[in-house]
Amino acid sequence: MKPVLVVAGTRPEIIKMAPIIKALNRTKTPSIFVHCGQNYDYDITKQFIEELEIPTPDFSFRIESTSTGLQTAEMFSKLNHLFETVEPSIVLVEGDTNSVLAAAIAANKWMLPIGHVEAGLRSFDLRMPEEHNRRLTDHISGYLFAPTERAKANLKKEKAWGKIFLTGNTVIDAVMQHLPCAEKKSTITERILFKEFALVTTNRPENVDHATILNSLMEAFLSSPIPIVYLMNPRTRKRLLENNLLAKIETSNNLQILPPQSFSDFLVLMKNCRLIITDSGCIQEEATTPSIRKPTIVTRLSTERPEAVEAGFAKVVGTDSENILAAIDEIERNGPEMPYVSPFGDGTAAQKTVSILKENLL
Repeated sequence: MKPVLVVAGTRPEIIKMAPIIKALNRTKTPSIFVHCGQNYDYDITKQFIEELEIPTPDFSFRIESTSTGLQTAEMFSKLNHLFETVEPSIVLVEGDTNSVLAAAIAANKWMLPIGHVEAGLRSFDLRMPEEHNRRLTDHISGYLFAPTERAKANLKKEKAWGKIFLTGNTVIDAVMQHLPCAEKKSTITERILFKEFALVTTNRPENVDHATILNSLMEAFLSSPIPIVYLMNPRTRKRLLENNLLAKIETSNNLQILPPQSFSDFLVLMKNCRLIITDSGCIQEEATTPSIRKPTIVTRLSTERPEAVEAGFAKVVGTDSENILAAIDEIERNGPEMPYVSPFGDGTAAQKTVSILKENLL
């Protein structure tokens, strides 16, 4: 029996692939786990993998390139060499990163079946590199695992040639599997300065690499009627320093800056915050998990997760400080009751995906 080859390159991909890797192992399905190195700090990634209680990758690459084009090409080259010696039954990729596109194209060149987990998402915003990645991957994949009916409809409308399966999103599986343990072992709340707070992650390049947008975001956070806990990555810190904004926010009594946290600590912060402000797609999904259920303000102009908006969990407000503050104020005044059902599934997506693989390939 040829193995299922699972590829992940970023920490969100690892989170979403972890339930599939566990389901493969639980059903004694042969598998190979490849980390193709899109996140540069492999030591942190290794800790992340250990925390999720999945096996150490069978193959790990260290990527030297910094530009997105060269980075994608380097991952493609390394995966291409891997496929010279490994012949899997299918190559599973997840999401819309450079890792996903590189792995899908490399598999396609070797005529290997491709399975796209989280297929069919669309922002219809072609300014976003991720929109190109997910569209290209969908249209060379033979197995398309759509998380929602809308995603399935997108694939059908585009006449994607692969077989389409409705599974739900494995991120709901991941949150449901790990939150109970996280609440027992995490001590992150002891470090939080505020009794009530908004949890913030706004780190996308299109936001933090532009001085005007970055200034607008910081203005909103500094003026927020509820204190802010900002999980800030090194790139954002560097941009704040370059624009003479870092000292101002570091000395604010309204804002606490923390580095990116482990998955367990992040889940506990989501569970205990009043609301979430983010430009992350993954967090828009995680916030809808029944055990989290938090209102989410999305600091982008578009989202590929409209289901979260339609269900009442999320609101897309852009990056203007006045709009962000108005959205915070609305949540503070009205305290919206979040639905008890996630639009992204019931926590069984991984098992459905593995069952489909076994029925169709193995």
